[in-house]
Amino acid sequence: MNVIGTVGLPGSGKGEAATVAEAVGVPVVVMGDVIREECRERGLDPAEHHGRIAGVLREEEGDDAIAARTIPRIREAATESDADAVLVDGLRSTVELERFREAFGDGFTLVAIHAPFELRAERLGDRGRDDSDSDLEALRERDEREIDLGLDETLERADVEIDNTGTLEAFRERVREVIGVDGDGDEEAAGEPTDPDAEPAGGGRP
Repeated sequence: MNVIGTVGLPGSGKGEAATVAEAVGVPVVVMGDVIREECRERGLDPAEHHGRIAGVLREEEGDDAIAARTIPRIREAATESDADAVLVDGLRSTVELERFREAFGDGFTLVAIHAPFELRAERLGDRGRDDSDSDLEALRERDEREIDLGLDETLERADVEIDNTGTLEAFRERVREVIGVDGDGDEEAAGEPTDPDAEPAGGGRP
């Protein structure tokens, strides 16, 4: 089983990469779903308590808690699919990276998606999921939170890098190449995941 993890700062294109994967039949596992599910089990609104519950899980189960809970989902997705790969959206830390490499060995590939701050801000503003998307200061704060969790070091340890500064189709083609498939799919516009339960732009998955 090939497991492809994606890492990138907000607005870099992780959500679009997931859309491309789904369009070509590759199952996608979103790490943030673990936290959203835990929020609901505790009777909490994921939009309001996402970050706090992520911290609680780490305190209760260890720094690799979210990765550990994601691994069974990856195996289940692989079992239920005819695809040769599973894409995992949302790595943040080197602890998570090590947990996945321990679980999947040489079958795990980390893909770093890069885009400059100004371009990411423009994309998030175009997406317009909420007012904070177009707030440059809010995006800087999100970047800082991600980096504090070790995302910058995780980016540096990626096996493959994708520069998402060109056209949308060029990015999609590069993602398909990394996944190891050919052909077009019915992808949507670039951006983060469009799941209505996705975390708000002001508070991504810590």
